[in-house]
Amino acid sequence: MIEHYEFGKIIIDGRTFTSDLIILPDRIIDNWWRKEGHNLVLADIEVVMLEWPITLVIGTGADGMMKVSKEIRRMLPLRGIKIIEMKTKEACEAYNEMYRFEKTAAALHLTC
Repeated sequence: MIEHYEFGKIIIDGRTFTSDLIILPDRIIDNWWRKEGHNLVLADIEVVMLEWPITLVIGTGADGMMKVSKEIRRMLPLRGIKIIEMKTKEACEAYNEMYRFEKTAAALHLTC
């Protein structure tokens, strides 16, 4: 469960993280870097696709600066993965509402 999010910091199950991360059903991948900075491309979330979640919640940053590629918007639904894309604060709330009821992953940009 995501307990707290603020610009540059997130607390998940009592653990504090200060870098972007991916939450999978059985683990957290921290220090997550994207190939193109503020552009999220398919290669950045390969690990998510291997998990076959029902939903991927994408947190685009406190101000929504991270952009999701058209490739992701096209390919994930073809693989049966629903995408929810929103600013990170709202994405954290959405993740908390969903993860107990369906296999959910999250890719969260913690800063801008």
